[in-house]
Amino acid sequence: MLKVKTTTDADVIAGYLCDASNTTGHASCLALPKTTAEVAAVLAHCQSKAIPLTVTAQRTSTTGGPVPNGGWLLSMEGLNTVFGPDDVSAGVILGEHQTKLAFDGLMFPPDPTSRHECTIGAAIACNASGARSFRYGPTRPWINALEVVLPTGEIMWADRDTPIPEHWPTAMWEEPKVKTAAGYYPATNLLDLMIGHEGTLGVITRARLNLVQAPKNILGLIIFFRGDEDCLAFVSTVRQGAQRPGLPATDNALNPAAIEYFDVHALAMAKSRIPDIPDSAKAALFIEIEHEGEAPISTWWDAISSATSLADDTIVADDTSSRAHIAAVRHAIPAGVNEAVVANGMPKVGTDFAVPDQALATMMAAYADVDLPSVCFGHIGDNHLHLNLLPTTAAELSTAKALYIKLATQAVALGGTVSAEHGIGKIKRALLADMVGPDTLSAFRDLKRHIDPNWILGRGTMMDVPEQFRL
Repeated sequence: MLKVKTTTDADVIAGYLCDASNTTGHASCLALPKTTAEVAAVLAHCQSKAIPLTVTAQRTSTTGGPVPNGGWLLSMEGLNTVFGPDDVSAGVILGEHQTKLAFDGLMFPPDPTSRHECTIGAAIACNASGARSFRYGPTRPWINALEVVLPTGEIMWADRDTPIPEHWPTAMWEEPKVKTAAGYYPATNLLDLMIGHEGTLGVITRARLNLVQAPKNILGLIIFFRGDEDCLAFVSTVRQGAQRPGLPATDNALNPAAIEYFDVHALAMAKSRIPDIPDSAKAALFIEIEHEGEAPISTWWDAISSATSLADDTIVADDTSSRAHIAAVRHAIPAGVNEAVVANGMPKVGTDFAVPDQALATMMAAYADVDLPSVCFGHIGDNHLHLNLLPTTAAELSTAKALYIKLATQAVALGGTVSAEHGIGKIKRALLADMVGPDTLSAFRDLKRHIDPNWILGRGTMMDVPEQFRL
């Protein structure tokens, strides 16, 4: 008999059936374990009965990954123990833990937008990233070890010295050379394989984190431009020699930790709340600079005034009050997008593509050329922008979905990825199949089938469900 708290109450289960993609599913039972052993018991039970099992946490996913298509749900909310600053259960809220670390002068660098709502386990399962990934990379390099329950119920610890078992099929392939969160990582050790699998190869129950000293000070800038061409030229200037993942430290005078972009439509949304955005601004960059002593304002001012920018309108944040102001500008844009979605009565269609440096201008031109209401902003330092298409009618929604596919195809043709940070989930699996090709997809399937004989875990996430396992 399974000695884990479960419920079949439809009203309770209903609260776990939808994620941030507004995709809704169905499930017959919700399991609420509190320990790794209880997670293992649920997995072993479901494997023995061939019951599909979908892992759910805080449901901040935008791809439908935690949305069940039948079977059981496994909630991670009960696994919320903090064993130490660098040792946490998977259900701990990422932002809450980062706030506690900051009091001790420590930092866990991954910073997805949903960090104050999402769990650490989910961030690892999706190899989440954010604005700071320009300097620090995604979640992967900041994980030292994981406790994972395999789909059979076996509990394993893995670090980068743990080999992938010899009898497991390999899923080696050449990832795009861009920021990406699409498909199984071509890992040479078990830890890296268990990061970014989106809840299809195991359930992460505990993590040992790689922490660094938090920067003593952060300078924030919002720099305005008359158009994208001038904005792109400045991006090229400031990221030359910047400290990046996998690159050696630099003594570059301009060394940003994050570079974010806002298009003209994003600025219009922000201007309705923040009146000091100049009317002539058609693009803007938000830049964060970490520093130890005096803020390097003069160095940056020299670069800004030498560029073709609206230098005199630059917003500088070097104290508590100004940081609150700059945060208001940033937050006004996603808030405006959400309001537009509600007002339109139609879902947004948002991209998550990244391309190589040399293809950024081409991809931005394609985004600017769309003939639908839209807002574009995001991580331009990583050539990773979110174009939010905002249809107002059913016909426009159909057009937006077709445009999304066209833009995804273009991103891949340019050497990019169909998902830079949000993962594939259930919504983008056809795009992943087109991106990686049939041979790589077959290797993914072989690995999945070997680890998960009854294909119970995360059915429909990342790959189509094989015929024999369809409900």
